Amino acid sequence: MDVKCSCYSEYLSQRDKNDFASLFQALGIDERIEYGTFNRLCENFLNEQCNLRDKVRDMILQNKNSLDQTNTTVKTRPKVLLIDEVDVFLSEKFYGGLYTPSVLIRDPTIKNLLSTLWNKRYLPPLRSIKNTSAYIDCAQRFSNWIFLVDEAIKSMTCALQSYQSSTYAVKNDRIVYIEGESYVENVVRGYDTIWAYFHENKNGLISEQSLEINVGIILSCGTFSYAYMPKDFSYITGVSGTLRTLANAEKKILAEVYGIFRNTFMPSVFGKSNRNYNSISDVEAVEKSEYFTRIRGQIDTMVNAQRAILVFFESEGRLSEFYNCDLFVGMKQSVQIITEGVSAKDRELFVKRAATEGRVTLLTRTFGRGTDFICRNQQVLANGGVHVLQTFFSKELSEEYQIMGRGARQGDRGSYQMILLENDLEWVLGSDWGKEVKEIKGQTLYQALNNERTKLYEAICAGKKFGITQCEPDHNKSKEFLDAIIGGNMSTVKKFLLEQNLGPNIYSQVSRTVLLMDATGSMSSLLTATKDTVCTMFERASDILKEKKLPSDIFSMQFVVYRNYNSQADKILEVSPWETKGSGLRAFMNTIGPEGGWGEEAIEIGLWHAVNESETKESISQVILIGDAPANSLADVSSKRSCFGENYWKKTKFSKPTFYQDELKKLKDKDIPIHTFYLTNYAKSNFEEIAQETKGRCESLDIRSSAGIDALTNYVTEEVLRKAAGRQGEEAVKLYREKYGKVTFTS
Repeated sequence: MDVKCSCYSEYLSQRDKNDFASLFQALGIDERIEYGTFNRLCENFLNEQCNLRDKVRDMILQNKNSLDQTNTTVKTRPKVLLIDEVDVFLSEKFYGGLYTPSVLIRDPTIKNLLSTLWNKRYLPPLRSIKNTSAYIDCAQRFSNWIFLVDEAIKSMTCALQSYQSSTYAVKNDRIVYIEGESYVENVVRGYDTIWAYFHENKNGLISEQSLEINVGIILSCGTFSYAYMPKDFSYITGVSGTLRTLANAEKKILAEVYGIFRNTFMPSVFGKSNRNYNSISDVEAVEKSEYFTRIRGQIDTMVNAQRAILVFFESEGRLSEFYNCDLFVGMKQSVQIITEGVSAKDRELFVKRAATEGRVTLLTRTFGRGTDFICRNQQVLANGGVHVLQTFFSKELSEEYQIMGRGARQGDRGSYQMILLENDLEWVLGSDWGKEVKEIKGQTLYQALNNERTKLYEAICAGKKFGITQCEPDHNKSKEFLDAIIGGNMSTVKKFLLEQNLGPNIYSQVSRTVLLMDATGSMSSLLTATKDTVCTMFERASDILKEKKLPSDIFSMQFVVYRNYNSQADKILEVSPWETKGSGLRAFMNTIGPEGGWGEEAIEIGLWHAVNESETKESISQVILIGDAPANSLADVSSKRSCFGENYWKKTKFSKPTFYQDELKKLKDKDIPIHTFYLTNYAKSNFEEIAQETKGRCESLDIRSSAGIDALTNYVTEEVLRKAAGRQGEEAVKLYREKYGKVTFTS
């Protein structure tokens, strides 16, 4: 029997592995026990019998037309999956995560083909490309796989028209994209990224060497859902310090999906907790002008009392903002910082020193779970122990419990407190957070926030099953593909790779829909729901089109998120590539999180982008706008741009201020409808105006309810069908409603 110990954190996984290494070696079982993150263990499990990427790359580059069977006679032992922190496994990042292996096929003939397309800069029909020497060379080099080259050319030519709308940067001779608060180098957004390399090479910002290494034909090798992978293990068990905080929907997932019906609660060997915490008096929300002052004041109180304090921040960006503020100048030299970027050696040292007299440690939320801050200093304990200060409100109660548990450990004394920034509470209180905060401040603050969080979290959890179910068909097909590679079934392998890498329809008139979404602080429910439903939208629309005897690939979508002028240029607008498959848009949404927000939002920036897309050769068919706040007024645009200043904006693609009514008129003049779906009455009037002006549809959408996920799916799919089916649009919508049910939900 083999045991796979999975954890959400690489750091904690390695720590546990090292702690138990000598015991496992003494028992002679160390080779049967593997530690790793959820993602890593699942990938290793899939690649156990063959490395999927290497196998595909090898058969393409060697132009194989047959496959040898992989030796599967070696008997594999039953496998046990041990999940550390079950509640984290059920989180959006892991339970909703996808493993999407792809390979970049690099070859001189492919590079020449790409260069030919780049130098032409037009959208030629496939047959004219086939007359070029570059294509003929590829056809000879990859005679058994030229059908994949043909599909790639379709994707390449379409991306040539849209790659500049994607938000990227050039760093260290690489095209990088922002995820969270940092740029990452290992993200490839289809051929938008490939053409970005060519574009920046032309501008002198990407070297020839980097161009050679990073361009080629991109082949998708499947879509595997992490949620379904545990089912392939013989036994599943897990541990969690916050089992009681699981939502009802999560308990249902454990029982119905994984067959885990038995829960065991173990009492603490240290008896009653000695933590000093009162949710009425120890939780406060303050304005921005007071926020850092209150945090610094609490630090001073603990230092003066010769106690230790752990200050947890939501992000590395917020931590850095506090560390670099004027209030903290005098303390910089004595504080220690623990973030994901700190080396393992330094982290271990800082953790050991954290519970000593007068010690101040600033940490990111990641280290609020599993990190042992053990206090052996009797003077610190006598003075009240370690104080834990949380500076944000957790989206999950389990995280709050875990962070709280970093102090008062093993029966020791300790205390806990929350100091929250009022406008950070938009995600839980909604766009009307300013009014709500004033009403709940004081003794009812924590209770009110927790009640809203519980309702919101239950709705999100209820939608998890919907999101995972849409991934099951692709997961099963991908597993069959893996079996075909292992079994040497080349016809199945070719069929799957063709279906997985079909290019967009460049011959028929394609309906193109821009889905424009508010991604500010209050919109976490919408972003999650969109990710959970996008594959279903595509699947249902394709199904109806087939029934109407229409091509199922005559529509494409682009996801666009907007924020406000307190977000920088790479965040105020984020744009996906144009996609003909839901999986690509789901992957894009995995990189998007709610942040920022400032009353009325920068809808004008989103509409400005839609106008730009309408001016391309393909144009756009319609815009679908979803949000909970109206567009900025003309005065708002002027005043809010002053947050960073006009000198900043002039260096970006948003150099020229615009107003939503100006962009609205441009779309109206082109007969491009904007369908609007408002989440609050605050946005209702403005969204009705936008829809009426462009002859679009306007509806209310309650995305904070579990039923709202169905409504979102129906609204978007219906409008996609209405355009994609042309003259049969109304009939297609009618068929959709008959087949999937027309459900309308109002707020």
